[in-house]
Amino acid sequence: MTDGSSDTPSASIKPYRLLALVAIYCIIAHVVPPPEGVDPQDWRRVGVFFATIGGLMLQPMPGSQVVLVGLVAMLVLGGLPMDRALSGYSVPTVWMVLIAMLMSRALRDCGLARRIALRFVRAIGGTALGLGYALHLTDLTLATGVPSITARSASIVFPIARGISGLYKSHPGASSGILGAFLMSCLYQGSVISSAMFYYSSAANLLLGDLAAQYAGITLTWTSWFVAGLAPGVVSSIAVPYLVYRVMTPELKQTPAAAEFAREQLTQLGPIRGREATVAIVFVAVIALWVISAWVSWLSPTLVAFLGIAVLFLSQALSWESALAEKSAWDVFIWYGGLLMMGGVLNDTGVTTLFAEWFGSWFVGTSWVVVFIATLVVYFYAHYFFASTTAHALAMYPPFLVLLVGLGAPAPVVVYSLVFINNLTAGLTHYGTTTSPVIFIEGYVSLKDWWRVGFYASVLNLAIWLPVGMLWWKVLGLW
Repeated sequence: MTDGSSDTPSASIKPYRLLALVAIYCIIAHVVPPPEGVDPQDWRRVGVFFATIGGLMLQPMPGSQVVLVGLVAMLVLGGLPMDRALSGYSVPTVWMVLIAMLMSRALRDCGLARRIALRFVRAIGGTALGLGYALHLTDLTLATGVPSITARSASIVFPIARGISGLYKSHPGASSGILGAFLMSCLYQGSVISSAMFYYSSAANLLLGDLAAQYAGITLTWTSWFVAGLAPGVVSSIAVPYLVYRVMTPELKQTPAAAEFAREQLTQLGPIRGREATVAIVFVAVIALWVISAWVSWLSPTLVAFLGIAVLFLSQALSWESALAEKSAWDVFIWYGGLLMMGGVLNDTGVTTLFAEWFGSWFVGTSWVVVFIATLVVYFYAHYFFASTTAHALAMYPPFLVLLVGLGAPAPVVVYSLVFINNLTAGLTHYGTTTSPVIFIEGYVSLKDWWRVGFYASVLNLAIWLPVGMLWWKVLGLW
């Protein structure tokens, strides 16, 4: 899974956790009385929704299985019509994520992604801090069109960081402080910034975009997201790696061997040609068309993705066997479509609006700015209780969005601030998103250091994205 479904390789089912989900449903649907104006059937659907969210947090089984069981519960317990239950799988963005992830498979298989990383290491990898920035720039480049933090950071950037650490005999354990601990911390904290800066960098982001359209009537595009996040993203991209360098200062400051290693590897690779060249052209063309699609009504982002995958198949730059082997893409398709449907069902029940009205009544007479800042801080640190940015978004994004807009906060500012923060929250813990366990389990960074760096980075990110973001959005005319 990617970017929020928090699946693990284990296929075993944890029965006690499943019982906990049954308890969540029963308490909400049959013990807590439905709010005034919500009929019993809708209230049962609310119970199924929160039991599904609980399943993504407790992980009694892989996330996609949780969503499919939740879909069946919507049919049987919630009385949802079959066509409505399956409606999420006909949404264009769900197909776009699937196709974009298949295209990212070609990017990795042909070696282009590794070449990008080696170029950055060769250019600025002569120092430890430079290596940190090189890893982040690699992730940023790939984030323009790879909708998976796992595919980027865990599959591409992490192996390169591990290989460079090995060059200096910095391995998990006692020698990690030489270089490895810093590089792992830096690449992970940088990866959440990359996810925040680009719309199509994460499947959870596209879910957030669909929710923004449902609950606030705001349409997000690749271009609008990039422009809105540009100023705070650039500042954060400069400041956070340096913060990690100060907190996790490596024993080794100069790393000329890394730059030399990258130079040798690039020499062996030679010029871009053949399949790699085809993938490079398609990757650049797809991103360019995504940008243009904001102004060309008939050129939808999903159509662009379909065109890109068609060219890759026709040119044999991507085989159908490789596409089928990209299990995470098909996994995302299952949970994304199901969760999108459930978000729409929750909206239809009216519960989100009722919650916002009730909670908003506490702040009558209070400036929306005060409530806005307090809400963002609560939203951010609530991620200590989530192992999934997707579950976090589905549980908290709609009610907080409706609440703040209802209190008078400008809808575009609320939408963008919450979508950016939803990505940045993943840096808090070693279970914040699917990439973190992959890196943490290697043993380069201790639990104490991981949480310490995560907290420091969270404070710095909030200190950057809120004031810089608000000023930038004022310049852009969003409020």
